[in-house]
Amino acid sequence: MITGRQLRAARVLLGWEQIALAKKAQVAVGTIRRMESFEGEIGAWTSTLSKVQVTLEKAGVEFLNDDRPGVRVKRR
Repeated sequence: MITGRQLRAARVLLGWEQIALAKKAQVAVGTIRRMESFEGEIGAWTSTLSKVQVTLEKAGVEFLNDDRPGVRVKRR
């Protein structure tokens, strides 16, 4: 699962504002704000979270969910 901090970090790594991510993922900006506010795992509809995750991954972000969750930009 993805945490609010991971989502926020992924967005910042790409240099995107919340509104840009919302438009690219086709979700409401309020949804992005709410997802980023979670301290732990994001509690959202699976389909909505999936849209956001896929958008970030297509842009080059990799979510790390081992013993130390994080994010990084994929090598191209």
